[in-house]
This record gives sequence, C-alpha cells and structure tokens, in this order.
Amino acid sequence: QVQLVESGGGLGQAGGSLRLSCAASGRTFGNYAMGWFRQAPGKEREFVAGITSGGSYTYYTDSVKGRFTMSRDNNDKNTVHLQMNSLKPEDTAVYYCNAGGVYSGAVYPGVLWGQGTQVTVSS
Repeated sequence: QVQLVESGGGLGQAGGSLRLSCAASGRTFGNYAMGWFRQAPGKEREFVAGITSGGSYTYYTDSVKGRFTMSRDNNDKNTVHLQMNSLKPEDTAVYYCNAGGVYSGAVYPGVLWGQGTQVTVSS
C-alpha cells in the first residue's frame, strides 16, 4: 500500500523550532518531487514548500522563506523533512506531505497525501 506518513508535529513556542518528517512507503519516491502543504482552521489548504526529486532545488511560499527549510534525506530519498525555525502563531495548522506534484511556479499538488500532523505555535 502506497502511503505517506508525517511525524514531528506538536506544540511549539513563537520563535522556536519544530522539525517535520514525511516517510513514503510502498513505492520508491526517489524520482518524485515532494511538497508540504498546510491548512489552518477555516482556511483553504495552502502550499508551504517543495523539493525536486534529486533534492537540488527547493521552493517556498513567501511567508516561510528564510524560516523553513525543506530537505531530502541523503540516505533515504523516500524521506523528506521540513525544518521550521522562528515559528509564528500564524504557522499553526495541520501540515500535509504530498508527493508527485509540481511545486515551482504554478503549484499543482500530486494525488498522494499524508494524513497530516498538527502544528500549534503559542505566542
């Protein structure tokens, strides 16, 4: 069964850091671009970050540039991470991992989604 599993969410403080991980299983995702999206209560799901299949290029929405860093595990291309620094209360959302989409320029998410992990940032 092909699936994406997120981990690492939780409660953070404003100015602090959290690290999310997404592990893909059931298929080799090394040739797929992967991305992170988030959805806050009452809002639409939005793009956060994306990374190319080789991990050489990353893309970010403006609100997280300079604070979030997406990376691909060097030893396991099926795992990606989202390092979130300088957290803000407005980063509070459910964060979803996505695979196989387009994440540069016009963003088109892939069809495969994780179950989501909650990130809550207190002020």
